[in-house]
Amino acid sequence: MALTLQEVNELTQKGFVETFGPLFEHSPWVAERAWSSRPFATRQDLISSLEREVWRADREEQLALLRAHPDLGTRVRMTDHSVNEQAGAGLNQLSPEEYEQFLQLNKQYTEAFQFPFIMAVKGQTKETIREALSHRIHREVQEEMGKALQEVCKIGRFRLEAVLVDEAEGKAMKNGSERIMYYGKGDVWVYRSYAKPLTNLTLIPESGFVGRDNVLFGMNIKVAVSGEKFFTSFTEGDNTLVVATDSMKNFILRKAGEYEGATAEGFLAFASRKLLETYPQMTGVKMTADQVAFDPLPVPGAKGFENGNLVYRYSQNEHPTAKVELTRTEEGIAIQEHEGGMADLKLIKVKGSSFAGFVRDEYTTLPESYDRPLFIFLDIAWSYEEVEDALDSDLGRYVAAEQIRDIAHTVFHEQHSPSIQNLIYRIGQRALLRFPQLKEIRFESNNRTWETILEHATAGEGKVFTEPRPPYGFQGFSMTKQDLEGL
Repeated sequence: MALTLQEVNELTQKGFVETFGPLFEHSPWVAERAWSSRPFATRQDLISSLEREVWRADREEQLALLRAHPDLGTRVRMTDHSVNEQAGAGLNQLSPEEYEQFLQLNKQYTEAFQFPFIMAVKGQTKETIREALSHRIHREVQEEMGKALQEVCKIGRFRLEAVLVDEAEGKAMKNGSERIMYYGKGDVWVYRSYAKPLTNLTLIPESGFVGRDNVLFGMNIKVAVSGEKFFTSFTEGDNTLVVATDSMKNFILRKAGEYEGATAEGFLAFASRKLLETYPQMTGVKMTADQVAFDPLPVPGAKGFENGNLVYRYSQNEHPTAKVELTRTEEGIAIQEHEGGMADLKLIKVKGSSFAGFVRDEYTTLPESYDRPLFIFLDIAWSYEEVEDALDSDLGRYVAAEQIRDIAHTVFHEQHSPSIQNLIYRIGQRALLRFPQLKEIRFESNNRTWETILEHATAGEGKVFTEPRPPYGFQGFSMTKQDLEGL
């Protein structure tokens, strides 16, 4: 949790060491000694007090501090700070050749100086780090030890940014429930070919959907990031920690090539987690996606026309959706919200629907109807008891949007509908019965029922309709498994 300077000055020595000890790798004695310099009048006073203890320490203590740091680009156990910092510089994604090169350079460096190569890697790349390592390996021991201690202090300053906020920023955080603060990128169109196929679904009698080949895996993504560190970008125009939204777009596109799963929810969680791991100034990421549906086109085959796996049609019909929201907590990165869905579903029933018995007073002009056509727009969303079921289809409990769509079709066909409210309730019941792994299902429906022009066509039993007048009714409803009690 980030603190203001006033809150820092009120810490006990134990609290101070717990808060600022991790700024210096496995060396809490730096913070322990700096505590006696309280109270700190400014942020710089605090920084100077911590760094002063580094330079005051004797040579053996300084060597111990340097030796507490991990080698850059290696795969040894290290603190969470070091893990995130090295990941931000791309050192967790080295090729085997690059890894071997870093291993050899680190070995040469350590043999020459008796402590590991240390560099504040924020804002650096694996190329600039390797260049600095190759250059510094030729220095004199005393000169390089001074440079290494400077880098230790620089690392401490970077880490301090996540711990300390100014008074104005602190006020903003305390009033967080009253303030909205985020920014991001919309219309990030992602098309991935030959993603992992969606298989291993629970088959249900209402749906013939058995999976998706994901030869084309498309999404339109919207991403929003938040964090108290962005406060000064709004109040002072300070862009020091602002990640450009164009960079976010490119980040998401690149991560689509790394994703090994089959679900949109899984990709959003994967990319969101990578954002938080790469940019420590972000404390929350929310991503939503409209999946792009592609229909395979039938081509002549040995048994007549059959769907191919080469030519597809861009579908303009209903489409699956997904949403995830991740936040950084004291325990690590956690998923706070998740959602699968089906949007823009349009259902038309030519008869078998009614609407009667509603309140009638001086404002009522709508006639009662006992066998009307019904045309609705329907958005459906759902969440799982266990979020992993939404992310990993290999677990066998993923619910495909196409299956929920087919349940809606089936219930709409089977049952007379006394109202749209009752219709969506019955769809929800059926979905929760078929998929007990779901925690909740939600509906947003619009009544777009056509206006009747002729009750009887000249020939046959048909009628004539036109589009309804612009005002339309809508309904919202959510259900959980408690709604199944007594069935």
